[in-house]
Amino acid sequence: MTKPLNALAPTVRFTALAALAGVLSLGAASVSAATLTFAHTHPVQDAQHKAAEHFAELVKEGSGGELDVRVFPSGQLGSDTALVSGVRSGSVDIALTGNPYYTGLVGELNVLDLPFLFDDYAHAYRVLDGEVGQSLLDKLGEHDMTGLAFWEIGFRNLTNSRRAVESAADIEGLKLRTTPNPAHIAAFQALGANPTPMPFTELFTSLETRTVDGQENPVSLIRSANFYEVQDHLSLTAHAYTAAPLVMNKARFDGLSEELQTLLVESAREAASYERELLAEGMADDLAFLKDQGMQVVEAPDRDSMREAVADPVQATFADEYGSELIDAILAAKAAE
Repeated sequence: MTKPLNALAPTVRFTALAALAGVLSLGAASVSAATLTFAHTHPVQDAQHKAAEHFAELVKEGSGGELDVRVFPSGQLGSDTALVSGVRSGSVDIALTGNPYYTGLVGELNVLDLPFLFDDYAHAYRVLDGEVGQSLLDKLGEHDMTGLAFWEIGFRNLTNSRRAVESAADIEGLKLRTTPNPAHIAAFQALGANPTPMPFTELFTSLETRTVDGQENPVSLIRSANFYEVQDHLSLTAHAYTAAPLVMNKARFDGLSEELQTLLVESAREAASYERELLAEGMADDLAFLKDQGMQVVEAPDRDSMREAVADPVQATFADEYGSELIDAILAAKAAE
């Protein structure tokens, strides 16, 4: 349930040191002792929420209680799109959502969602935690956001209520919920599906009412969002990887001391590693759980047939608009150690 607006307003709390500093120098010191709102749309059972709570603990401990992060899960403060807007306007301090929800502002971020671009998780982490990832986070600064780190949603897999998906041909004709990312939409159009962008917060009901036939998300989220209750088939297509930028309102971030800024970035990176570990450790259990709930799982679909249909044309569309440098750097990272 969405909380009343007056319950969401940041509560400023001063420590003795901050209060003394405020007497000597009004302004900047007072903003460093505050409650920060952190919002996301995933369920509390999901690794994303557990990592958010871990981040909050790291920040509180590292700041000696000077910063207190309050986490609002499950879309309590709005949809993914609303959270991005909220961070830009300052009504939300920190937000976590999938990369596709930022690509309308920073088109270059679309590169991370290109189908079949990443070989595995290690490849994705080399890119996100390296120069390419930092350069993309830096671009968010032009839109009133500070990118703290890349967290994770993971490799996306296809579910639906109509039939098993064993090859590219089985995707044709399916009405699938996608993110609003152009790369996701173009990929499913090339496969003959009917991609239908919609907020994650509306997805379960749309699957239940058969407004859409299916969707695509990592196994962990298929479990935590209870999609197994309204979907019969799961195919481990791993057709695209989705990062999740953790962002903060830029003015809010810039108003903090350099020490607190460093703490937030370092805590964000540590929590990113924590989330990745949770997801990796739970993957086998999540898949076994979905099978136990009756989902029919295609564990080794013909991914080559899907890659042949979508990888080159979708990458070419991106390169036509933004150049090939980012794609080339990501491909080069495949061989890096």
